[in-house]
Amino acid sequence: MQVSVRRLALCPLGVSRFSGHIGGALLSPVAGLLSTRLRTLFSETGVWEKDYKTETRRRVEEWWHPRIMAQWQNDALEESSNRKKFYVLSMFPYPSGRLHMGHVRVYTISDTIGHFQRMRGHQVLNPMGWDAFGLPAENAAIERGLDPEEWTKSNIQSMREQLDSLGLCFNWDREVTTCLPDYYRWTQYLFIKLFEAGLAYQKEAVVNWDPVDQTVLADEQVDENGLSWRSGALVEQKLLTQWFIKTTNYAKPLLDALADLPEWYGVKAMQANWIGECTGCYFDFKLKVNGEETGETLSAYSSSPETVFGAAYLAVLPSHRLLHGRSAVRSALEKAFQPGKDSLTEVTAQNLLTGHEVPLVISHREAFDGYLDTVIGIPDCSEEDLSVARALNLRWTTVLKSDEDGRQTLINSDEFSGLTRERAFDSITQKASEQKIGGHLTSSKLRDWLISRQRYWGTPIPVVHCGSCGPVAVPEEDLPVTLPKLPSLKGKGASPLEAAHDWVNCKCPRCKGPARRETDTMDTFVDSAWYYFRYTDPHNPDRPFERHLADHWLPVDVYIGGKEHAVMHLYYARFLCHFCKDQGLVAHREPFRKLLVQGLIKGQTFKLADSGRYLKREEIDFTDKEPVVHGGGRVEVTWEKMSKSKHNGLDPQEVVQQYGLDTVRLYTLYAAPPEQDILWNVKTDALPGVLRWQSRIWQLVTKLRGARQLGDVPSPSLLKKKELALAKKIWENKNYAIQEVTSHFTEDFLFNAAISRLMGLTNTLSSATVRVVQHSVEFEEALAALVLMTAPMAPHLTSELWAGLCQVRNPLSRLLQQGGAVLQQFWPTVDPEYLEAPDFVELSVLINNKACGTVAVPLQVSKDCERVQQLIVESPFGRKLLGDRSIKRAILSPRTALINFLIDE
Repeated sequence: MQVSVRRLALCPLGVSRFSGHIGGALLSPVAGLLSTRLRTLFSETGVWEKDYKTETRRRVEEWWHPRIMAQWQNDALEESSNRKKFYVLSMFPYPSGRLHMGHVRVYTISDTIGHFQRMRGHQVLNPMGWDAFGLPAENAAIERGLDPEEWTKSNIQSMREQLDSLGLCFNWDREVTTCLPDYYRWTQYLFIKLFEAGLAYQKEAVVNWDPVDQTVLADEQVDENGLSWRSGALVEQKLLTQWFIKTTNYAKPLLDALADLPEWYGVKAMQANWIGECTGCYFDFKLKVNGEETGETLSAYSSSPETVFGAAYLAVLPSHRLLHGRSAVRSALEKAFQPGKDSLTEVTAQNLLTGHEVPLVISHREAFDGYLDTVIGIPDCSEEDLSVARALNLRWTTVLKSDEDGRQTLINSDEFSGLTRERAFDSITQKASEQKIGGHLTSSKLRDWLISRQRYWGTPIPVVHCGSCGPVAVPEEDLPVTLPKLPSLKGKGASPLEAAHDWVNCKCPRCKGPARRETDTMDTFVDSAWYYFRYTDPHNPDRPFERHLADHWLPVDVYIGGKEHAVMHLYYARFLCHFCKDQGLVAHREPFRKLLVQGLIKGQTFKLADSGRYLKREEIDFTDKEPVVHGGGRVEVTWEKMSKSKHNGLDPQEVVQQYGLDTVRLYTLYAAPPEQDILWNVKTDALPGVLRWQSRIWQLVTKLRGARQLGDVPSPSLLKKKELALAKKIWENKNYAIQEVTSHFTEDFLFNAAISRLMGLTNTLSSATVRVVQHSVEFEEALAALVLMTAPMAPHLTSELWAGLCQVRNPLSRLLQQGGAVLQQFWPTVDPEYLEAPDFVELSVLINNKACGTVAVPLQVSKDCERVQQLIVESPFGRKLLGDRSIKRAILSPRTALINFLIDE
């Protein structure tokens, strides 16, 4: 008999969402974990423990952890592609070797959403990979004499084991690693597509140079104090030939597309602010000296492109690259330059759209609007431009004519003459963009994406430089251009790849003459700009991804990550998706539908008030009200992002060991809304609160199991009127909780509010009498719904609770008879009759703020204060309580079914 009971407890199967069987690996005990101790867990023995103690929690998680992981993988293989898809994606981590609590928070959120959506019957994709190129690996290799590839792979293995130990269910069969050739081959392929489209180009530029990491930084990687985002060094300015991607060509489409996206926790505004108002565009000019072409092309910005035929000059700043680099016009510019004055030069610029030639002027100004360094001077549009043109005795053509009604039309503008300014704006910019000589609307504050990095550990740029052909893209069939092995890395000065002579020297793919490979590598933001595509088809050897697979899964339904990536990474990822759409690679223009931005987990931080040195807790005396350093010294106490250097970090595995997997998951979800920071403090109410709540749910299952063993066969007909009323209240609370929690899981992701609502349902169930527990189907179904709705957040605890519920004696609900693991169940839905509008509403009646009873009033008049007052006054209830007393005022609540009569005492 004992054997059969145990078999039932182990395998409560039956009808579930998945038709396949649960494999042996899911059911076999974890080797070494269970053999040396007494087996008392219900899932092992069929004997239910009354209380959820620390030891019980440990055994529950030991038992269910491998089974949940195996079930996820098993179900993923069996999921039908005709289900509605759901793509939940958390930003992939850099493989530093150790997880931190921020990782735990973001991946708990994605894991919760993944379980929830699978319970709703969706085909779920929740992948994981590694943003594996970058400076830390190279710096570690330099400092420790290691191979950055081996260091990175070792870290990946360590972090993957840590993620598994946290019970996080990812689609590991879709894992991507950006530093592997089978991934960066396709990063290079996409770069070549950009190059062929004229969007990847090389130019000399003043760049941000990190003197510590010895590399170029994008503008976005320099903070407001001029410090490097990674090393913290004061950034220097340096002139280098660099690779850029012309993201400015997509500024207006990227800005306009934001309107079609749902609210992104303020990130849409950040994106819009980053892009700026796209009211102008660039035009391309060819530079000449004494009438002879120099081979130099210059892009200049105009905020009034419709008046470009009226240009009088081009103006550059004194800091412009043409005055400081290897430009063919540098000597002519230096000869004419007069600091502090507008300097007319002998260099002229021919507009490739209009054919007009105008002089180049070095401006007296130190800066133009935004980040512009080259502008078109058009006197018809600007008093300042008019003043400069007159002062330098320049000639120009008037291109605007004003009608009597104030409307302006174009003149002297070739085929655009006669058009209104508005129509000319569209026509001129369209023609320029069609001829690929400018015209793409952008702002004065946005610059092209600088992707060159003078480092080794990054994706090689697939270009060779030929003396005859110039820069030539590596043919697709020769990809990937793999990184050569280097005997050592110094990390100083030029790119380390310069030292790989056999690798650098090659043949030109076009003319077969001698050539040199590009020795810069790509910024890691290029790798992460398309990884969400690769997850849809991660093992494809022939292309980055099959279009039908990308079109099936995209857009990502929920994208989860830190707010620190709200500008750069999101902008680049959106840009690349827009580009891929234009290339016919995908159907969708935007990669992400909903964005869930999560805040930091901050630790209590102590530092010396005098020096700012961070202190360890053991250095501090906490005996007085204010902490002081042992031996004296004032201490500043703050909350800061967790960091080893600040001695305020936590090892996730130690926290899990102390409190348990489900407790840590529930705490990170409950302590604050996702977008807010969590101040990690175990003394606050959040941690004890979730610990108590888990025990209370366990007690409810214990209560039901105990009530059903009292001997009587459960029968709802035995319930009395008061007990039926309580059962109805339970039913209403259950449906309300399902409605609210489902909304939080799908709309606003306020998991803390969802947990609060489930705690409320727990309170309602805890107040039920033994007879209601024993005889009502409402209690049983509400408890089942409570366990099911908690399951995505606390899968180990609820797996055991569900096993206990499915083996309860004499179940009344079919829900407990169908079997299957808890995460295989369908998400509970609201009962249809709960959604039906009632004919009457029970209205609570207060007299002078004191509750006096309830009255049923017709629904259609329940919001009409005069009609409600009349019905109550004329009812037997009203005549008895109010009689002939004078009613000063009746207040009908707009939110709840309540009316308050204020009367003379």
